[in-house]
Amino acid sequence: MDSMSHSKNEEVETKEMDIRSMSSSRRYVHSARYLHKVGVPPKQNLFQEFKATVRETFFADDPLRPFKDQPRSRKFVLATQAIFPILEWGRSYSWRKFRGDLISGLTIASLCIPQDIGYAKLAYLDPQYGLYSSFVPPLIYAFMGSSRDIAIGPVAVVSLLLGTMLSDELDPVQNKPEYLRLAFTATFFAGVTQATLGFLRLGFLIEFLSHAAIVGFMGGAAVTIALQQLKGLLGIKIFTKDTDIISVMKSVWSNVEHGWNWQTIVIGVSFLSFLLFAKYIGKRNKKFFWVPAIAPLISVVLSTFFVFITHAEKQGVVIVKHIEKGINPSSVNQIYFTGEYLVKGMRIGVIAGMIALTEAAAIGRTFAAMKDYQIDGNKEMVALGTMNIVGSMTSCYIATGSFSRSAVNFMAGCETAVSNIVMSCVVFLTLEFITPLFKYTPNAILAAIIISAVAGLLDFEAAILIWKIDKFDFLACMGAFLGTVFSSVEIGLLIAVIISFAKILLQVTRPRTAILGKLPGTTVYRNIQQYPEATKVPGILIVRVDSAIYFSNSSYVRERILRWLMDEEEQVKAECQSTIQFLIIEMSPVTDIDTSGIHALEELHSSLQKKNIQLILANPGPVVIEKLHASNFANLIGDDKIFLTVADAVSSCSPKPVQEQV
Repeated sequence: MDSMSHSKNEEVETKEMDIRSMSSSRRYVHSARYLHKVGVPPKQNLFQEFKATVRETFFADDPLRPFKDQPRSRKFVLATQAIFPILEWGRSYSWRKFRGDLISGLTIASLCIPQDIGYAKLAYLDPQYGLYSSFVPPLIYAFMGSSRDIAIGPVAVVSLLLGTMLSDELDPVQNKPEYLRLAFTATFFAGVTQATLGFLRLGFLIEFLSHAAIVGFMGGAAVTIALQQLKGLLGIKIFTKDTDIISVMKSVWSNVEHGWNWQTIVIGVSFLSFLLFAKYIGKRNKKFFWVPAIAPLISVVLSTFFVFITHAEKQGVVIVKHIEKGINPSSVNQIYFTGEYLVKGMRIGVIAGMIALTEAAAIGRTFAAMKDYQIDGNKEMVALGTMNIVGSMTSCYIATGSFSRSAVNFMAGCETAVSNIVMSCVVFLTLEFITPLFKYTPNAILAAIIISAVAGLLDFEAAILIWKIDKFDFLACMGAFLGTVFSSVEIGLLIAVIISFAKILLQVTRPRTAILGKLPGTTVYRNIQQYPEATKVPGILIVRVDSAIYFSNSSYVRERILRWLMDEEEQVKAECQSTIQFLIIEMSPVTDIDTSGIHALEELHSSLQKKNIQLILANPGPVVIEKLHASNFANLIGDDKIFLTVADAVSSCSPKPVQEQV
């Protein structure tokens, strides 16, 4: 009877404690029967697992979703619209939209014509090839692209990169026909690369070049391009072919006595000042966006007229002389599909195509975010690739999205890709009727236009922000910048890629770990460095691993946890506190684990057993818990040593309920 009454009294006391724990926020009482076990997801067969992985990797956006439960005729229409988005948005096109596209198309045309002539010179091509590349590619993109704001054409960085890599293989003057054929071959393979990446949905590959590395590379390319233009701006006839700053400055100063032409300098510096002032006006007041857009064309017209009436070309002012009239001739038979230049063209095309793709993707996303609409990255790649493949067959070199033109296009109020069609039509008229008028255009004005255009690629604000956020990112930024300026565009690009990969490897191989403590008045456990008020639990060490555990970092994770344990044991011994009896690993951030990771945990468990320390896991994810069971590690440490939360794990380890701190 006494034992029965004693058990009843215990039940009453337990119920009272439960009631008090629910009503009081100052005490945490944990009962084993209320613990939730970590769920193990239902096991998938190999095919289902592979299918899920492929779908998540390559088809995360579920591109076939619109086709579900649709009749065959509708599926055909949807497929056609997916390839040619203009067929979808074209149905709702209106006069109001055309008015905006017409104005913006005319505006960017006035900007692109002088820029194209200058950019062709960067690639060591005749001026008409720059104009060709703003005629056919924009038409293709308008039908296949999904961005409403991007303006297509040659760009400074890709032109410089292409010219530098091509001239390393062939001399653009002595081997002009072969050089031109190699340019078309590189353009073809640039398009093939871009279209293949889009078709195979491998667009994520371009993300391996970090934003910081791109900022540094673009800035370095801008400085390199500007330095190259000193030849035209100062009227120097004998100039170095090297692109590094030291070689260029040596070439400039070695010609100061007899190589500089003062008439050319007056023309170049005067119009460069005008162009920079026009850009300043456009930045100060957004209403005057058209001023910097039309300033290059005004500069070309005025400088050409000035040279024509004064015959300054007789005083040493170098002029364009001749731009071939007429639209793009076919170049299908000029592409190298066999021979030694096939591999060279392929290599140059892949590199230049990737850089062009990176720039276009960044521009498209930027303006899509401003107007709050979505663009399909893979469709964009297919569109850009197709336009460059067609372009290579119609005497064009690599075209992509231009940031300066796209910004003007956006500010001018473009509504759709029809603005590219308008620009293309203006370029067509220029090729057919106006090119002879550029005969007396001085090279100095083209140099001034290019310098003013690439000045915007020097993004000091972005570099300062990168420094504030991440010092390693800043190292990548400066490495790419200095490599480009002091060596070459290829070296700068290589440094950018190497540092970007180094950062990925560093983060994968050396993941962050942290010691967790209990926040006062809660059952929440957080990093004690972030929350100094968090307190450690006597006799328990709680460690969080902030990464998946793979073969590349498994040894480091094990050694780092043991080092944390060693440091904690030394501190406990010095302060005469309770010895460590439990090691809890918070596994919420551990998204995955492989065989090497499991092996590292087994070694850790073995090491802890020798020290009479119990290993406990908290909140492993579905993938991790499944692999822990499959490897029999869960049975090794015991299912009762795997908990849903750190609080559950701590309460089970504590000899008595943990009282919350007020």
